[in-house]
Amino acid sequence: MNETTAWRASASVLAPAIARRDITARAAVEAVLARIDACNPEANALVEVMHAQARQQADAADAKQTRGEALGPLHGVPITIKVNVDVQGHATTDGVPLLKDNLAQSDSPLVQSLREAGAIIVGRSNTPAFSVRWFTDNDLHGRTLNPFDAGVTPGGSSGGAAAAVALGMGAIAHGNDYGGSIRYPAWACGVVGLRPTVGRIPSYKASAPNRILSNQMMSVQGPLTRCVADARLALAVMAQGSPTDPGWNPVPLTFADAQQPVRVAMMARHPAYDVDPSVEAAVRQAAQWLSAAGYAIEEVQAPRFEEGAALWNQLVQDDMRRGAQAAIEAHAGAGTRNALHGYMANLPGLDRDQTLDAYAERFNILREWGEFMARYPLILMPNSWQRQFPIDADQRGDDAVKALLQAQAPLLGTAMMGLPGLSVPTGLAQGLPTGVQLVAWRYREDQALAAGEVIERAAGYDVLRALGV
Repeated sequence: MNETTAWRASASVLAPAIARRDITARAAVEAVLARIDACNPEANALVEVMHAQARQQADAADAKQTRGEALGPLHGVPITIKVNVDVQGHATTDGVPLLKDNLAQSDSPLVQSLREAGAIIVGRSNTPAFSVRWFTDNDLHGRTLNPFDAGVTPGGSSGGAAAAVALGMGAIAHGNDYGGSIRYPAWACGVVGLRPTVGRIPSYKASAPNRILSNQMMSVQGPLTRCVADARLALAVMAQGSPTDPGWNPVPLTFADAQQPVRVAMMARHPAYDVDPSVEAAVRQAAQWLSAAGYAIEEVQAPRFEEGAALWNQLVQDDMRRGAQAAIEAHAGAGTRNALHGYMANLPGLDRDQTLDAYAERFNILREWGEFMARYPLILMPNSWQRQFPIDADQRGDDAVKALLQAQAPLLGTAMMGLPGLSVPTGLAQGLPTGVQLVAWRYREDQALAAGEVIERAAGYDVLRALGV
């Protein structure tokens, strides 16, 4: 392996190469650090680059290998961690100036698991303040640019993670997804993003241990990568259990039927939403590729789709009113405050009984989806009904934010139910990435990953080649 271009390698290629001694961990890290130094000043995807610490970890990894000790599945692989989870000794800022000195005293569980697997953290990725926008910008760290077009969003809240992995600044980027914050940035930047099932990867940070109810039921940690194989590899590492998250479940990562083609419900359009032609075309093309591989495709609507997306907004914003709005109003910039106002506009808060009824209705919708997905184990649909939003589209008034929420319906309802979703790129349209989302039933990420690999092979897409680097 060429040491100077090792930053281009996927984790599933790089880790075995290091294990074979084709390249050292130090050389792999140096290649990625050089890549970061070359392109991060413009992209601003990483808000902290750990040059010295990464080199020390790489040297320790090489020494471990020299001693003949057992190597983890990510031995020597450079990765990035989003700045809204804990990395011991580093600030968990969440893009908020007030938290710039919020030093973590311990690693979040997924960070610990990645370290134990041999991964080397080279940097921390950017996020909007309080991680509440689909646009990655904040008053502490500034704006992250989309590698394909600086005039459109790289997505949020894991926009820094998506831009970093797209540009080769690490083979795996950590992200989290409460309402699309892995899947939307992955699609916006032309990479793979896996939102696992709630309970698959433990979620905890000692610096902010109290999680509001909707966050417990809907938010997940997960990987962004340049290929599906790396998403599968990262999932296996990050899914190690932790007693700090009582919601974690020890469910197998794969089942015997994982590779078998299944019946797929295709949702290329929906009568309640406007759909961009490039978005619909990507879904229909992916359906053709899956059909050619033996999947049975039926164009059909999932039950109560619009209602599920609206319920996400109601439950999340009500929790925001109780748990985060005061802090956002006091400590976030105007962009975040404007976006939050738009989310909550014309959305009266529910009283106690209405809230309990809403959570009961969530259960009913989930049951109907369970019955639907017993017939259609996979749903193929967009990540967003519209193309990548122009920068700061959520700063154009409440009506603009309402339109944005409508476009994000494919992300919201699935998050509301805690289901897994895989964002897979399919190509380019007018210079911007296109892609699709594969939604599976709970803990069946394996089926989504298998179908994602079919699409990936058929598309022949590579983000680095698409970027011309």
